[in-house]
Amino acid sequence: MTDDGMTAETYATTIHARVVNPELSATVILRHNRECPISSVDQPGLLDVAHVLSWSDYPEHRADLANVLPLSKTHHAAFDRELFTIDQDYRLHVNPGFETQSELLQRTIIHQDGEQVVLPDESLNPEYLAQHNASLAWV
Repeated sequence: MTDDGMTAETYATTIHARVVNPELSATVILRHNRECPISSVDQPGLLDVAHVLSWSDYPEHRADLANVLPLSKTHHAAFDRELFTIDQDYRLHVNPGFETQSELLQRTIIHQDGEQVVLPDESLNPEYLAQHNASLAWV
């Protein structure tokens, strides 16, 4: 223990991990030119497969290619925390309550509000986007 009372310890825990099939991940990343369409991050180790209709609530759509897109780990977290969304016309919309001093997030999310996100044709099901956005109180 340090003088200020802070500690760092090791403990045992049980983890329930989600596993996305490596073939699905590779297909999604290749389909989107190996980059996050929001931030242009192009390092495979920094990309996640993000689900429009959530993993938890829609298990039948977990491996549906029309329900997933590659997002950087930061942008995936921002999407899941409803800081931004994409509409049926592939336009980015920012939660009006989202404030940040981060230059990265300002440049890649806030300043892109209303702009078209470049996605392969028919890569996301517009009905999934509409259903996702209908659940957002701020849209």
